[in-house]
Amino acid sequence: MKIRLLYLFLIVSLTLSAQKNIYENKNFDDLSQDHKVLAIIPFLTNLDLNDELPKNELKQLEEKEGYAVQNALETYFSKRKRKKKFSVEFQNTKNTNALLAQENITYENIDVYTIKQLCGILKVDGIISGNMDLNILLSKGVPTEFSFMDFFLGDSNYGRIGIKISDGNSGKLLWKYEKKINKKTGKNTNDLIDRMMKLATRKFPYDREKKRDRNKSRI
Repeated sequence: MKIRLLYLFLIVSLTLSAQKNIYENKNFDDLSQDHKVLAIIPFLTNLDLNDELPKNELKQLEEKEGYAVQNALETYFSKRKRKKKFSVEFQNTKNTNALLAQENITYENIDVYTIKQLCGILKVDGIISGNMDLNILLSKGVPTEFSFMDFFLGDSNYGRIGIKISDGNSGKLLWKYEKKINKKTGKNTNDLIDRMMKLATRKFPYDREKKRDRNKSRI
């Protein structure tokens, strides 16, 4: 019984923590009413590793981590989409990256383009993007050795991730979710994204259930 109560406490605490780190534009409904397709672009990553690596090798690792998050988000949305959980479609990331490459937009220069420019090139209604600061290679996995107190307190921080959605027409930020990365957030990139997005599910603006709840509150 005590174990069940402790488990419930952990789940509630994590969910409340996730909600505190979420921002949603007060005009979200108006700005997103015509949204049908969103594109996920590679995440911009900053690695601060203990290893002394050549600058070009470090850049390659940062790019790899950025694409790993892009792929993990696509996997998560694809699974949820099969259950008809979302009100929008998500552009295939292979198509996204191909269209960017055709315009000579690379991981190194994508940040100089505006949201409106990227949406025009990709022919989508909005962009899912983000940033990561890491002191480990998340794609290779988070160290698994930890004590019970580490799990409970969330010690050993490995960085931070921020996921945001921006509107293509106005370029405005619609939604943002930030979270620290530690031993209890996930053992690798896919696990991290899966866990953090599940915590934010009822706060994800394109979730059909959330949209129904929002409409009910207006009646």
